[in-house]
Amino acid sequence: MYNGTKVYDVHGHVSAGPQNGQYMNSLLTSNSHNQSPLLTGKPNPAEQSYRDAAARHIAYMDERNIDVQLIGPRPFAMLAHYLPMPMLRLWTEHVNAAIAQQVGFYPDRFTGACQLPQDDQAPDSTHMLETLEHCVKDYGFGATYVSPDPQGRRTTPGLNEPYWYPLYEKCIELDVPIIIHGTNTVDPRFHVVRQNYQMGFLIEQFIAWQILANTDVFVRYPALRIVVCHCGGALNRFMNGDEHHSPQSDFSANLFYDTCAHEINFLTTAIRQKGVSQMAFGTEAPGSGYATRKEGEGPGISGDDLVPVIASFDWLTEQEKVQIFHANPLKVAKAFGEL
Repeated sequence: MYNGTKVYDVHGHVSAGPQNGQYMNSLLTSNSHNQSPLLTGKPNPAEQSYRDAAARHIAYMDERNIDVQLIGPRPFAMLAHYLPMPMLRLWTEHVNAAIAQQVGFYPDRFTGACQLPQDDQAPDSTHMLETLEHCVKDYGFGATYVSPDPQGRRTTPGLNEPYWYPLYEKCIELDVPIIIHGTNTVDPRFHVVRQNYQMGFLIEQFIAWQILANTDVFVRYPALRIVVCHCGGALNRFMNGDEHHSPQSDFSANLFYDTCAHEINFLTTAIRQKGVSQMAFGTEAPGSGYATRKEGEGPGISGDDLVPVIASFDWLTEQEKVQIFHANPLKVAKAFGEL
């Protein structure tokens, strides 16, 4: 809670026990189509492990004053778009079942965002629609994750291209937003960088919102809602009005950015550049923000403990803080309003 108002978090990932990795290992090592243990219809002997992981997740949220979180696949470990398509479909079914299971454990604390079996070599995004419809209609999910370059090879059509139109149309039909999150990168130049998948996140998310802001996607699809994670990946270095700056069109109903940046100067500039109306609270907690802040930055709290950080910004009004914590996430993901 923030001053009696629910805090909605648009950027969370499913927590799973070690059995998750065991299932992935069984797919890879057997090179066969083994069904997920979550989908056999039989009692799952590992259910307690999943319950324990979800309970730890809830405790982590409680420590950070997060009331409800939108959880999807963990991009670093789960999207796995390198798998051959038959295996990717099985794995995607498993991940979505794990998300649904965690939502079921705590239905007042989580809402789901689905994983899609993305194939950037397909003629268009039609092959993803069955999974999306199943997750929304059968699991009750309130959003979907999309990687703008699932294999990390820069081979995927840009987000303005007709490849994506079937997905956009289905999201509008189902009234769910798209969460844009990078996955990995296989750029050989990055191999010397530790945690180089984070570079894939930043670069692809920045490219994504630049494409969305410079093309007719929202003219063509005015009811489409998209959130780009990690404040949109990168900041603008040009002033408003500079010809190099992205067009200053009004995307207040369509294009949003989460607050998942743990460095305070970066987060401050992102909110100021992109505007309060476009910022939706997101933390990725638990995730990569566990490092403890140093003296002068809110010592003793982790990077992803962002409610007190944003609450401390004296250049934001109380109304603007509530907008970031509550109103904007609700505007993006209407499923929050059901909890």
